[in-house]
Amino acid sequence: MSKKEKKHLSFRLNIIFLVVFTLFAVLILQLGVIQILSGESAQDQIDRTENVTTNTPVPRGEMYDRNGEIVVENDSKYSITYTPPKGVQGKDKLKLAKKLSEYIELDTKGIRLRDKKEYFFLKNPDVVKERIEDKDMEGLDSGEVYQAQLAAITEEDVESYKGETLQVIAINKELNKAYALAPHVVKDENISEKEYSRVAEHLPSLPGINVASDWERRYPNGEVFKSYLGNISTREQGVPREKLEKFLALGYSRNDRVGTSGLEQQYEEVLRGVKEKVRHTTDRNNNVVDTEVIREGKSGKDLVLSIDMEYQKRVNEIVKEELAKAVPGNSYLENAVAVVSKPDTGEILAVSGQSVNKNPSGDEEKFTDSSHQGVNNAYLPGSVVKGATVLTGLEEGVIDPGTTIRDRPLEFPDSEDMGSYSRLGNVNDLQALQRSSNVYMYNIAMRLGDYYYKPNQPLRMDEEKANRLIRYNFHQFGLGVPTGIDFPYEATGLEGSDPTGSDVMRSAIGQYSSYTAMQLNQYVSTIANGGYRMQPRFVTSIHEPASSGKELGDIYKDFSPNVKNSLHMDADYIERVQKGFKMVTQTPGGTASSVFNSARYRQYDISGKTGTAETDKYLENSSGDGTRRVELTNKAFVGYAPSENPEIAFSVIVPNLDSGADVSPNYHIGARVAEAYFQLKEERAEKKEKQEKEKKDETNDNNGNE
Repeated sequence: MSKKEKKHLSFRLNIIFLVVFTLFAVLILQLGVIQILSGESAQDQIDRTENVTTNTPVPRGEMYDRNGEIVVENDSKYSITYTPPKGVQGKDKLKLAKKLSEYIELDTKGIRLRDKKEYFFLKNPDVVKERIEDKDMEGLDSGEVYQAQLAAITEEDVESYKGETLQVIAINKELNKAYALAPHVVKDENISEKEYSRVAEHLPSLPGINVASDWERRYPNGEVFKSYLGNISTREQGVPREKLEKFLALGYSRNDRVGTSGLEQQYEEVLRGVKEKVRHTTDRNNNVVDTEVIREGKSGKDLVLSIDMEYQKRVNEIVKEELAKAVPGNSYLENAVAVVSKPDTGEILAVSGQSVNKNPSGDEEKFTDSSHQGVNNAYLPGSVVKGATVLTGLEEGVIDPGTTIRDRPLEFPDSEDMGSYSRLGNVNDLQALQRSSNVYMYNIAMRLGDYYYKPNQPLRMDEEKANRLIRYNFHQFGLGVPTGIDFPYEATGLEGSDPTGSDVMRSAIGQYSSYTAMQLNQYVSTIANGGYRMQPRFVTSIHEPASSGKELGDIYKDFSPNVKNSLHMDADYIERVQKGFKMVTQTPGGTASSVFNSARYRQYDISGKTGTAETDKYLENSSGDGTRRVELTNKAFVGYAPSENPEIAFSVIVPNLDSGADVSPNYHIGARVAEAYFQLKEERAEKKEKQEKEKKDETNDNNGNE
């Protein structure tokens, strides 16, 4: 390279270096200016940019019966929502409310005087402030100042508010319920297509307003089983106040709808679904500058119930019909309850409680569904518990299979005789169940307390020991303890404390402790299945939300049958009580054989135990001076069918029949409940066979045409 060329290249490089140096100098100078002169404001800008996370509700899970029939579903409907930005002012909401009132109407019945005053203040702040002396505001916090301002507004100031103004107030009231960046439903009831389309058309001029689809619970079977399905709160009610902190910690909003009773409450955690989580980034002026979905929403999971809704309806009708037959001549009879389950799994097939309105007027129904009493109401059950008493006596060794005791009234000094409904003569353990001997059970109780009866001698039993042994053994059947049913609440009855010797004897015949129909069902199921106390269940499985239609999704959780405990009793003893229960219903002399061994019901091979308990009801005297005692009886029945390999177990309680009433609705309800089960089973088998035949014929026809 020549000397001249080298000099020219060096000059050009110097120019480039100079330009680069100048650019760096300008950049450094600019950074210095920003850091020194504008650093504080830049940092303030950064500091005032916030990330806010909101959760958007999703549809609630649905419920199906054991046959896949929908029981609780979500009914889609129109919804108008408002999502306020951060820092929105009251005057801006009022402006929006006035604009929105041109397109929708809200119910104005709930507007309070305070709502009107708040509207007046927003419209006339200067007028209100002039009415209050500055000295009166000294030392008050902002809330107290606002209350004073509202107090300065008179009823005369707002009495002229009508029509359109009330609409604006109602809408503004809803807008004020919304939390920043969280959707709030302004209206979701009775939205006309015209309202929906007009709002949708004017969304650009309605900041924060949106149109969407919402849902509400629908019950295709009306009130059938409704008391167990439960309820959910409205948006106005939101989450229960007493559980607010708990729900907020779980990601709920204050106005979320939640289960407040029944299965809706019990399975809230899975029915609620997973809210869509959205992160909003706002600038210093509270404008949303970025939105990011950080968790996709997912509808609530679906429940499959153990209940057979068609069978449930039939059981309801049976209870109503038998209750109606028994009401004449029974002044205080008001209700009846029945529970039906599968004894080998604990699955509840039906639970029905019906209350009668003896003097309906106008549009009042004659019957009211009160099925909740199956788990909530406890009654003296009477002799249905004698199976547990005999098993206790056998297991504790105070009687042997075949032990004979003479049934005649027991006589004690200075007390009334204690006997059966008649003198039964010599009876063994099987006959004691068949003919429902009280005396046999009294003797078991006394022997558990180390006392063998002697006529006209003082009762010298160890009542503490006898009571402890009876309670221990009864608890194994579920009598006097929680059944473990998947429900928010269940009563466990009343066992009493510090019973006397005669009290312990009465507990052996079901005349001292009270139990629910659900407890009695668990008890008879334990005998029916050979000694396993199964946990009763309303829900058999939980499913992922379906991707489309009403098809069930994949199983999320399957509840296998759960054995709460097995009886610590010899299998031969259990079989002996099963034999006694069959004698009750199917042999001459059995207390229920006239019904269950009749031509109509004999085919179903039902075993069970009858029960009648004396009870009292205290009523106010018509004169108003004190009360009077009325002697009544509870009639119960527990049973299962067929006797070998039973498919169903059932319990029936009909409380408060007139003392001595010659009716047995408990027998007829039990017999018809069993009949209905097997009839429905046969109908379905015939229907399935017919469908399969039609399908086969259709296939043959198609093959022939080919």
